[in-house]
Amino acid sequence: MDQTILTAITNCEWSSVKFLIFSNNVFAPLIYYSHLGALIIVLFFGFFIYINNRKELLNKLLLYLTVFLGVWLFSDLVLWATDKPYQTMFFWSIEIIFEPLIYILALYFFYVFINKKDIATKIRVILYSLAMPTLILAPTILGLTGYDLTNCDRAATEGLLPKYGYAVEILIVLWIILVAFNRFYKTKDSSEKNQILLTASGICLFLFSFSLGNIAEVITENWYIGQIGYIGIPIFIAFLSYQIVKFKTFNIKVFGSQVLVTAIWFLIVTILFVRTLENVRIIVAATLALFSILGIFLIRSVKREVAQREHIQKLVEDLERANEKLKELDQMKSEFLSLATHQIRSPLTAIKGYSSMLLEGDFGVLPQKAADSVKTIMISCQNLIDIVADFLNISRIEQGRMTYEKSIFDMNELVAEAARELEPNVKKAGLSLDIKLSETQIKVNADRMKIKQIIGNLIDNSIKYTPHGGINISVSGDEKKTFVEVSDTGIGIQGDEMNKLFNKFSRTTDAHKTNVSGTGLGLYIAKKMIEAHKGDILVRSEGKGKGSTFTIELPRHSL
Repeated sequence: MDQTILTAITNCEWSSVKFLIFSNNVFAPLIYYSHLGALIIVLFFGFFIYINNRKELLNKLLLYLTVFLGVWLFSDLVLWATDKPYQTMFFWSIEIIFEPLIYILALYFFYVFINKKDIATKIRVILYSLAMPTLILAPTILGLTGYDLTNCDRAATEGLLPKYGYAVEILIVLWIILVAFNRFYKTKDSSEKNQILLTASGICLFLFSFSLGNIAEVITENWYIGQIGYIGIPIFIAFLSYQIVKFKTFNIKVFGSQVLVTAIWFLIVTILFVRTLENVRIIVAATLALFSILGIFLIRSVKREVAQREHIQKLVEDLERANEKLKELDQMKSEFLSLATHQIRSPLTAIKGYSSMLLEGDFGVLPQKAADSVKTIMISCQNLIDIVADFLNISRIEQGRMTYEKSIFDMNELVAEAARELEPNVKKAGLSLDIKLSETQIKVNADRMKIKQIIGNLIDNSIKYTPHGGINISVSGDEKKTFVEVSDTGIGIQGDEMNKLFNKFSRTTDAHKTNVSGTGLGLYIAKKMIEAHKGDILVRSEGKGKGSTFTIELPRHSL
């Protein structure tokens, strides 16, 4: 080796490096603070966001971004500390590879954040194309052309590839700005506008801070500018993390508290290793900026929560008062309904009675037209009586005054009786009636009249909603339950209407077309009565025009 080169190396008096990053070659302790501090904080944010939601693509991208940034910061710190040329060459190549990837990931992150979905394939291909030259050519002479042993800077000579990386970085920043402007002016939602503006600003400031610590120091040869940039990086990573927390995932107060506690711990520890007052001032200024930003967000969040809790408490109190008022109104409604239906029932019964007497000739034989009119009056009166009975039952059920006179009886006999009474109506509608009773007695302990009323209601519904075909009734049971099925070949029930069929005043769409006089109360009352017997009533249908089957389930009486 030439004697001049050996003398130059000797005069530089480089210290040996330990653990890649610790040596006296790092002339300012602030460099450790700016690099290690930024590295630890950004990795904390990345892993913290990722751990809280591992499946979210946005969280994964932030983790990748912070890991790549951490690798770059560690590599740059090695370049400050090492005295070994091969380490300089290797870690400088690492920087050349990871630097444009950080910008590309920042753009990827921004796309996913504002679109709430992964990027399109064509954009992914473009980003891959921008990254591939650096990944492929970094180990070649286009990355680093050599290493100069004749100076004390321990610097390698860059080739054309780093300049390509700078061009990619400028392109990415312009891309982010254009996308942000485009989305900002297209969207009409003010909240989304703020989200786009804040996120784009945070990413651009993060990249600016990174560039300040990377490119600016090379141009100005002012190494302290670079350290200020690196110290600023965690602030903008924290801001991006805050954006994810605010718009995407989990509790922002927990996040802010953990960030502040971690930052306090780290800053107290690092200040112990700072020797000069000037560096302490720089650290305190950076700490003040970080605390101011995070503190403002946290305080605002807490204030909002306090205001929301006070508002919610007021709403709860108002709701309680409104609920009490509604209970009073509901009770008054039920009482009025009960009173009104009782009052209406008496004259209806009188009208029906006199109509029946007229038809039977108690007041003399009526002309045919008059008899037909009286018959219409009598049928309409009976319909009104049935409606009044339904309202009375609802009033009793809602007030808890419905009484049940239970007795033990055979379900076969009850079903046969109910079917026999309605058989003329079935034949009049031109339908067939098939009754299949159990071969053995099936005893139940229930209110016989109310169960008969429910079965009659189901048969009557089948008659009304079955234009042609027939009605099948069956009785069966097992050791614990009794089953009564009423099936028909009628208009059927659509799947989305089955769940609301047993609601008050609820009817299917096709039911209105087939029978306009229904009230939608019969099945509601039947459901409540069966449930009062600790049973259930179910419905199934294969769809429109395919009939329906209602099944009553009651506990079986065991002797």
